[in-house]
Amino acid sequence: MEHYYRELVSFLCARLGNRQAAEDVAHDAYLRVLERTASEQIEHPRAFLYRTALNLVVDRHRRHLVRQAEPLEVLDADGRFHSSELHQDLQLDQRLALMRKALAELSQPCRDSFLLRKLEGLSHPQIAERLGISRSLVEKHIVNAMKHCRLRMRQWDS
Repeated sequence: MEHYYRELVSFLCARLGNRQAAEDVAHDAYLRVLERTASEQIEHPRAFLYRTALNLVVDRHRRHLVRQAEPLEVLDADGRFHSSELHQDLQLDQRLALMRKALAELSQPCRDSFLLRKLEGLSHPQIAERLGISRSLVEKHIVNAMKHCRLRMRQWDS
């Protein structure tokens, strides 16, 4: 599945007109496919990956339209944005602690690649340059980090 990554990013870049957005959608698509393949065998993984990515592009577009159409007052009046229940905050803190624990289990280059991408929003070439490694290795590190974190979070949730 990993060998489709660059092809998928190029495909999404043509549709979105933005490489950063294309890489974000590709990462999210890979995560969804990895979640699905953990529980069942996918007959046509490439087609499934592309369909998942296109669905994410459509969802992203819809969210963008909703944000443009709804005035801030409507969003502000929505109770979901004010529900600061202690229980939800506690659950989020616990999940963040588990995520930190999962990330700590990764090798330094793998963790750094993932964090530079997800927290600092650097592109793969920027990460490769900063860490002094190849772009393909950056891509592998990020995919491996996502797989590892997803697996560990699933194990700890059960």
